[in-house]
Amino acid sequence: MNISPPLVDIKINEESRVPKYKQVVDSIIEGIARGDLKIGQKIPSINGLSEECYLSRDTVEKAYRLLKEKKIIVSVKGKGYYTARTDLISKINIFFMINKLSSYKMQIYNSFVNRIGVNGHANLFIYHCEQSLFVKTLEKNISAYDYYVIMPHFKNEKLMHISNTNEVLRALEKIPKDKLLLMDNDKPEITGEYASVYQDFENDIYYALTKGLEKLRSYNKLILVYPQKAVYPYPLRILHGFRKFCVEHSFDFEVLNEIYDDMGLQSHDAYIIIEENDLVNIVKQVREQGLRLGKDIGIISYNDTPLKELLGITVISTDFRLMGETAADMLLNNRREKVKNAFRFLDRNSV
Repeated sequence: MNISPPLVDIKINEESRVPKYKQVVDSIIEGIARGDLKIGQKIPSINGLSEECYLSRDTVEKAYRLLKEKKIIVSVKGKGYYTARTDLISKINIFFMINKLSSYKMQIYNSFVNRIGVNGHANLFIYHCEQSLFVKTLEKNISAYDYYVIMPHFKNEKLMHISNTNEVLRALEKIPKDKLLLMDNDKPEITGEYASVYQDFENDIYYALTKGLEKLRSYNKLILVYPQKAVYPYPLRILHGFRKFCVEHSFDFEVLNEIYDDMGLQSHDAYIIIEENDLVNIVKQVREQGLRLGKDIGIISYNDTPLKELLGITVISTDFRLMGETAADMLLNNRREKVKNAFRFLDRNSV
């Protein structure tokens, strides 16, 4: 009597500290990579593999669930499980999580994906600065990816920016440090040697404004429009850096929560604007009141966009494209470094 060989060569090392469900996942991926399993080939059922390999049903079920999430296998109702796509097998699979869906964050993501190219596949997740959603999403996807690229920006109950909480730190600590890259904000105090590409929010604005010091000297007052409470809050370190610059260079200054309608703008005030809506509002009021931009009223916008370049708005900004490319290069070359991203003063004569 001939006994057919098993369809999948599952290698389980009882002495290994690698969870058994992960060993099942790795064995199936290796089988596809070697060509032992072809696209569309049927693999054992959960019960079948459980009995064949002396594994609990829960272990196999968890392994199959992860393989389905990575789109390596599919389940066909009434028929069983089949291998699906193999185009992800030879690539690195990347979990990419950002705090909000903005043009700046998408610049980073797009440049990251472009630099990774055919070498990897990145899935984008958004947690809207919500701690609970962040933790839930991360725990659901733990062990399912080769690398985890994460931008840690959160808000507290007062809608103010915070870099981490105890729950966030516990979730981040579960990621092997050789698989973790923190992006944009490097403040979470987690252990181990991990990669990061970050902004130094306090010193970045301080040194960028210093680059424009000569032009700013022609204004009587500097006004930072910093939303203290927002759905997507900004780091308080921006505010600290602005105050430090003004105090050290003896500027009269003020911090506003927003640009109000009908402000009655005063000549020789310079504004540093963070939110896009505030930028639109103040430019509109400058025009309505017959003031000259860059002469009577100065405007510096935080974070660059192509539209600001087109409109001639001076900006202080990190290089979002460079941030994404640097992160991709670090993953591709397996470098665990901490790199401060470039931050620039781009003079376009609106100040």
